[in-house]
Amino acid sequence: MRLKRIFIVMMCLPVIAAAQSEPGADELLVQARKTAFDQKNYPAAIRLCQQALKGSPDYTDIRVFLGRLYFWNDQTDSARSTLDQAVKGNPQHEDAAVAAASVAFFTDKYDDCISYCDGGLVHHPRSRDLLMQKAKCLTAMRRYRDAVILTDTLLSLNKSDADARDLAFKIKDFRSANKIGVSYDYTHFSKQFDDPWHLVSVDYTRQTSAGSFTGRINHTNRFGEGGWQFEVDGYPSIARNLYAYVNFGYSPDMPLFPKYRGGFSLYASLPRSFEADAGFRYLNFDSDTWIYTGSIGKYYKSWWFNLRAYITPSNHRISQSYSLTTRYYLGGADHFISASVASGISPDDRTQSNLLNSSYKLTTRRASAGYRFSHKKLNIFTFDIGYANVEYLPKTRDNQITGSVGYQRRF
Repeated sequence: MRLKRIFIVMMCLPVIAAAQSEPGADELLVQARKTAFDQKNYPAAIRLCQQALKGSPDYTDIRVFLGRLYFWNDQTDSARSTLDQAVKGNPQHEDAAVAAASVAFFTDKYDDCISYCDGGLVHHPRSRDLLMQKAKCLTAMRRYRDAVILTDTLLSLNKSDADARDLAFKIKDFRSANKIGVSYDYTHFSKQFDDPWHLVSVDYTRQTSAGSFTGRINHTNRFGEGGWQFEVDGYPSIARNLYAYVNFGYSPDMPLFPKYRGGFSLYASLPRSFEADAGFRYLNFDSDTWIYTGSIGKYYKSWWFNLRAYITPSNHRISQSYSLTTRYYLGGADHFISASVASGISPDDRTQSNLLNSSYKLTTRRASAGYRFSHKKLNIFTFDIGYANVEYLPKTRDNQITGSVGYQRRF
């Protein structure tokens, strides 16, 4: 009997050794992820996943990761068939539905994308990834009414979802190809000028496949005189997550406005909800003024922060202006309160930019707050109030109070 037991143990040793030498499915998946992410060696990672599936063909996580690897390695047909098999084999697997929908979306198979999303949402109705992917797909299909319902749902689940809010902005622009707006700005001076300043602006914006473009007419009353300015703005799309800002303006009523103004900035959406831009502004009064600008922005939960700088080189010195702006979103993309503090005068501030036509470099401290909200989605209202302390002559300062109201209609 003892010899028989020894014989059985000896017969099993090679099997045990082989099992110990062969890595398990979980270990192979870990190796595949490390190979893909750390080494960027997708073919090797694919082989590891294939090896794991031979021993565990029903391991959905591995099959989903294999499908993603195929897509990253430009093996689109293999990716689609692998992920479709994962979804059919395990319909309740959320990541399988997300991956299959994502690949379908990026290969312009929009109907398949919607189908995968709907199938996954049956089992995971509050899935952020599935709702977001479906909203993106509906936007690409120009089904804006359905898409905005999903972004509203996402923001109701998490009002700090920056990606959902950004998509909501884009949908509203796409959905409403036309916008008209009117605004009024009032500036009161304690002693620098006897009369307050008034500025009325009327604009029309058209959303096109190349981006949005705006025509604007400004009328002001300053120094007891009235004057006009005519402007064109554009936000042309360049690539995914990359667009530009362009501006040109003309006024026959200098110095109420600069005779010519222009601007250009390049905007980029960055990872981790950051965004940045860099460019220039141009003003022409009696001479040319070039101002260089850049900013960095960040979405964090329900907040948006933006720090901007303006640099103006001259023969004698370099003037600098800074501003910090923040918004707190109360709901959708058009419902927030805002606040800003600034040093110096911004060339983008149409109520004050004519003060840059001065031989004396003004030192200015500003603070403002605002509120923006929508009514029945297509009517947008804005209210702002601000205070500034301006050194308009050496050792002579003035207090300014500003207020503005605006209305925009999308159609």
